Amino acid sequence: MTSSSSDFGELFDTFREEAFRLETLATYNIPRSERNLRAFLAGEAQPPDYNEEWLSEVRCHTGAGKRVYRVHVLSRPLTDYLRYELGWGYTKNMTAGEEFFILDTTERANPLEGVPDFWFFDSRAAAVMHYDEAGTFLGPEVVPEDRAPEFLRYRETALAHAEPFPDWWSRHRS
Repeated sequence: MTSSSSDFGELFDTFREEAFRLETLATYNIPRSERNLRAFLAGEAQPPDYNEEWLSEVRCHTGAGKRVYRVHVLSRPLTDYLRYELGWGYTKNMTAGEEFFILDTTERANPLEGVPDFWFFDSRAAAVMHYDEAGTFLGPEVVPEDRAPEFLRYRETALAHAEPFPDWWSRHRS
């Protein structure tokens, strides 16, 4: 990896217009989320302060007129993790102004096969998010800005094939 978490964090602190995220995994192994995942699967109520740190950051950006949005490439049936992420995470994060889209590949080919997870800021700076086979985050890699056109194509392809999460969720909530 060619960058540090501080380089990646600086991209969040300095973007001016938009932060786009492409998610491609069916499971993200996030140790700090294990308790909430177990609670979700047990049918417990979502804690009122669930994801509050991220919500605060998103509110700060969207309140300043910036866009924070993502596309998740997935297929059904949903993993337990995706049911949790979509049911608790996405629905809660939308209250802070984050936008979500779903690129469902259940009945069609994935137009982004092999493309890694990434964040893309202001159509100029990309950070590839590296994960191991179990979905454990290994770290970000801020890529050279001359690769921006590549990530712009990925973003535009994702958005062209995705639909707004609320529309998709109303049909596929499980």
